[in-house]
Amino acid sequence: MAIKRFLKLYVVICIGLLCIPLPGVTKISRGAEVLKNELANWSADQSMLTMYDNQADLNTWASMDNASEGNDGNHRILLTNNTVASHEKPGVEPASAKAEIPGVAVAAMEDFLELTKYGKAMHVMAMLMVGFGFLMVFVKRYGYGAVTATYIAVSVVIPYYMFLKKINIFGEPAELIMDRLILAEFCGASILIAMGAFLGRLKMSQYIIMALIFVPSYMLNEWIMLDNGMGIIPKGQLIDTGGSIVIHQFGAYFGLGVIVRMTTSEDFLKKIESDKISNQFSMLGSMVLWIFWPSFCAAPAEISKMPLAAVNTVLSLCAATVSTYIASTMIRKKIAIEDMANAALAGGVAIGSSCAHTTPKASLALGFVAGILSVIGFALIQPRIQRALRGIDTCGVHNLHGMPGILGGLATIFIAENVVPGLQIKGVFVTFIIAWITGLAAGTIVSLFGYRKQSYEDAVEFIVEEEHH
Repeated sequence: MAIKRFLKLYVVICIGLLCIPLPGVTKISRGAEVLKNELANWSADQSMLTMYDNQADLNTWASMDNASEGNDGNHRILLTNNTVASHEKPGVEPASAKAEIPGVAVAAMEDFLELTKYGKAMHVMAMLMVGFGFLMVFVKRYGYGAVTATYIAVSVVIPYYMFLKKINIFGEPAELIMDRLILAEFCGASILIAMGAFLGRLKMSQYIIMALIFVPSYMLNEWIMLDNGMGIIPKGQLIDTGGSIVIHQFGAYFGLGVIVRMTTSEDFLKKIESDKISNQFSMLGSMVLWIFWPSFCAAPAEISKMPLAAVNTVLSLCAATVSTYIASTMIRKKIAIEDMANAALAGGVAIGSSCAHTTPKASLALGFVAGILSVIGFALIQPRIQRALRGIDTCGVHNLHGMPGILGGLATIFIAENVVPGLQIKGVFVTFIIAWITGLAAGTIVSLFGYRKQSYEDAVEFIVEEEHH
């Protein structure tokens, strides 16, 4: 009965999450109206608001300081003043008041931009807490551990990332507050991906230590990939809008590096159990991720390309869901729920890099291939990888995030415009190296604090209901 009540509560929460955009939409409409009214009070010869994708201007707000679009000047919403000469009559002295946009209009524009990002930031947060959290509760006796580790990791990573950015560690922070939050949430998504590899084999305190090590490692790679760190990749030249490389690939191979050090011989032989209830919770988490993934990919895109990024993401997810069913049925002869809960999301992973730069047809094709690749990973490749590494990938992050992330990063060369193939390949390769080395180092450090007595068991650290009967 308790489980049924919890399921009902979870469904109510999911429905509530769908209502998140409504307040944001209301506020955005109000912000747009205020902006319109403010600008209407000034004559046309004072100022004009225009939007450009590939210009530089002294008065700019970067929509994402580290977003990976085609050129260094992308992702900018510009406030451009009319030149005085273009509006004055001969012999008339220009008035300085007519050369600058009023401060009230500037403030209104900033508020408007913040509000447009608010809904997407909350969608990403729902993905982190509800989506990832419940996707990982498929382990039968580690449900409490999975959701608590998610809570702790996100709660450590977001403020930690924002603090390091504030003190200019690996680049400067974004100017808009919502952009800072979204970038920190992306780091939170990457640590949750990494956690999926070693889920259930760390003590709860070790998840905190792992998060503290992960954030600077992630920021180092992000700085190199997107902000010309060490001069390896020119700023803005890597196409990775939705993070196929920087978020998914990095998190997956960081996690695989950790499991080399954090898998004991007993863990290697122990079966990871699941049942119908735990798998149903996992499937609900998968659906939450599916619903909000378009916001995840569209959030860092320039304003004019957000609709395209969202539509391409939806189409890629649709194609991956269909191909997952087909591949799972053909390979296993019956549908495996782990395939549906995980591989159906591979389309969102793969389309991330090119979501704002490709066509709907290409998005469908890429998602279809990603779903098949992910199912092959779960059914055929994972056992071989685990034997080679002598480590257990609890959630199969290599299959959902690793291989589809690489696929998405490289596929961009063929399906997107204005791509530099050499830089795209270099980005995938360098990210793999950094993730693997830092993951091995993190696993070595965390192993110094010991190992769990029993893996995948809540009762080791939690008060569970059975103890009271």
